[in-house]
Amino acid sequence: MVLRASGVVRRFREGPTTLEVLQGLDLEVRAGERLGIIGASGSGKTTLLQILGGLDRPDAGQVAIDGRDLLGLEETARGALRNRTIGFVYQFHHLLAEFSALENVAMPLLVRRLPAAEAAQRAQALLGRVGLGARLRHRPHQLSGGERQRAAVARALVTSPRLVLADEPTGNLDGRNAEQVFALLLELNREFGTSLVVVTHDTRLAARMDRVLELEGGILR
Repeated sequence: MVLRASGVVRRFREGPTTLEVLQGLDLEVRAGERLGIIGASGSGKTTLLQILGGLDRPDAGQVAIDGRDLLGLEETARGALRNRTIGFVYQFHHLLAEFSALENVAMPLLVRRLPAAEAAQRAQALLGRVGLGARLRHRPHQLSGGERQRAAVARALVTSPRLVLADEPTGNLDGRNAEQVFALLLELNREFGTSLVVVTHDTRLAARMDRVLELEGGILR
């Protein structure tokens, strides 16, 4: 089991009111599985993904990645586990504006202290794989929206993670680019054997996953 979450609760204070967005939620993701999570706007999908990736802490519950208690680790160890085992793709690419596509994709490997030449070689190979072999030196503002998102997919996969968490990865793209990026995610999921959890409002895209769950009332159904 790549991911196991149990009893996850997340509350937010809004003035005198406490809003329980996630209510004792349980989830398991198997190796290589493709899971879609759908739900209304404001249902807590992004909050759930941030907790699963160790970017936010629940008020109660546990999250284990590859059998390791993600939330029980101190910050440095948690960051190291994220870097080794989890890739993230967001609705907005979050590429660093001052760096080229090649440098952006190599960044997670450099954080891992891989030699710069090896990091660049692996980043270049993956950028070629996603159709950006001729755009290595381009900065984000020189790339189209679809190209930026493909670079973000390459960055998420360059470390060969066990799990990719994608939050509305096509939500900022037109129909044609959305289809291309989603197809690329599925293709690379098969090729790399990476587990894939995709939050999306697009039920047509979600239907192409192995399994689809809906987040409603703080519970996955």
